Amino acid sequence: MTRIVNCVVLKKEAEGLDKPPYPGEIGQRIFENVSKEGWKQWQERLVTIINENGLSTADPRSLDTIEKHMLGFFFGEGDYGQAPAGYQPGGGKK
Repeated sequence: MTRIVNCVVLKKEAEGLDKPPYPGEIGQRIFENVSKEGWKQWQERLVTIINENGLSTADPRSLDTIEKHMLGFFFGEGDYGQAPAGYQPGGGKK
């Protein structure tokens, strides 16, 4: 049976994730409040955040920054979560 959540990203009910996508309390919170489509949107944003900020998922400081962006993107917490300043989709520079 499909699990439905009230997705904080899409602002509507949608198919939920099959399991928490991230460890700990943050992962559980995402599992309860983010749809599969919302998670997909986060993954696309995450690639941008990693590339534009030169982050590494092997670096604990980078992981801290990524978590801050995650909380901002999903839950509007803190000053993170938006696309990096000056970022233009498609790599175009104007």
